[in-house]
Amino acid sequence: MNRPLRAVAIFCGLLMLGLLLRANWLQHFKAPELATDQNNRRVQIERFAAPRGDIIVGGRAVTGSAEAPSTDLKYKRTYVDGPMYAPVTGYASQAQGMTLLERTYDGILTGQDDRLAFQRFADVVTGEGRRPGSVVTTIDPKAQKAAYDGLTDLKGARGAVVALDPRTGKVLALVTAPSYDPSVFAGNTFKESDKFVALDKDKRKPLANRALRETYPPGSTFKILTAAAALEHGIVTDIDAPSDAVSPYPLPQSTNRIGSEAGDAICGKASMKTAMQYSCNNVFLDAAAKLGQEKLRETAEKFGFNEDVYSDDFGDLLATKSLYPDNLDKPGTALTGMGQGSLTSTPMQMAMVTAALANDGKLMQPYIVDEVRGPDLSTLDKTQPAMMSQAVSAATAQKVQQMMEFTAKEGSARRAQIDGITVGGKTGTAQRGVDVAQQVPYGWFVSYGKKQDGSSVAVAVFIDPTDMDISREDISGGRLGAPIARSVMQAVLQR
Repeated sequence: MNRPLRAVAIFCGLLMLGLLLRANWLQHFKAPELATDQNNRRVQIERFAAPRGDIIVGGRAVTGSAEAPSTDLKYKRTYVDGPMYAPVTGYASQAQGMTLLERTYDGILTGQDDRLAFQRFADVVTGEGRRPGSVVTTIDPKAQKAAYDGLTDLKGARGAVVALDPRTGKVLALVTAPSYDPSVFAGNTFKESDKFVALDKDKRKPLANRALRETYPPGSTFKILTAAAALEHGIVTDIDAPSDAVSPYPLPQSTNRIGSEAGDAICGKASMKTAMQYSCNNVFLDAAAKLGQEKLRETAEKFGFNEDVYSDDFGDLLATKSLYPDNLDKPGTALTGMGQGSLTSTPMQMAMVTAALANDGKLMQPYIVDEVRGPDLSTLDKTQPAMMSQAVSAATAQKVQQMMEFTAKEGSARRAQIDGITVGGKTGTAQRGVDVAQQVPYGWFVSYGKKQDGSSVAVAVFIDPTDMDISREDISGGRLGAPIARSVMQAVLQR
């Protein structure tokens, strides 16, 4: 063989070797990644080739599947009471992908999870089609409806409601408003995709999960945590003893003086109990200043701030961190005592704080999936309650309970009272923006209800009244949020 032919032969051999190596690389190393790539049309075809399994609330499926004619994606997802349950289920859209439980448990809901391998093999042997599993949530349908109706009845309100079982961490209600119906864009036609684009561009952000994924200044609802920190660290020993906090309160290292709506006569040198009753800013500013940022942050972190605490092993409650910031100066630290400054929280986080205090200081891991089932209704996974931390001592928590219950009886949280049920509550109005005179404040309300048999519920209500036809004077957590919290507590406790 002459020299040019030998060179061509070697070159062609190298090309063939390269092709073989590439083919083996794709088949043996990249195959799993390519098989699950969202841009792989075959993945979509397989995912929607059969009806999806159900997400279940209170024994009833709130999802379904319908045939989608004239497309290679045979089925599309349907939803029952879609806007009410969208913050729980998320969506499974042929065109837009998946979110929340639909995404987390996609393997179960499509029947492709490894735990269903034997079931799939048996179905092939018997000739049955692919059968999916189901996901059973912890949501209480009556509490969910009470929360959703309460928010949507406030015309124009943006907001969120979270209800927890303090003893277990079960999420009993998870609602945001405005919401959306996942059914309208579950298919893959251009018309339905246009509906998703319209929702995405809506300035009121109906696709946003305000309960889990957005943070806000918690305002005066944070005072229950400030009180717990002050008691836990010995800054306050007697909740009925007068304080030395004057009103208006001189902010440390500043010429600013901060007053309280209840007035200087009531709030000046008020006890912690009276300060909780009337939401006196000065007492909590002073408590935070005396605690210092390290002690107050330490307590906040025991309640879940600065941590990814909302997801179990499956990530079904992944949420944005609530932040108690580092490196605060003295005035910044004082402001966090009344829930302002650079402090931010999700509604879920404030529900957790309230639940922990109602549970004698024990913070339970929130969870929204109670059970995962196979096609034959066998239990594949069952969530067990788990304690995250002993946020504060039982004695401290019980003193905060006394103050919250007094506030519900004699103070700003009276609208949450329920006959025959012990109720504790705290209102909150949170300023936002630099020019607070031009920005409408947020409204907050947190509460818990307890029965003598030990059953209980903790609720956090957040309201953004930006689009509401309401005067600034009428915006308060007690006025807007307490009736919603009351109806949710009644739904859970008054059977």
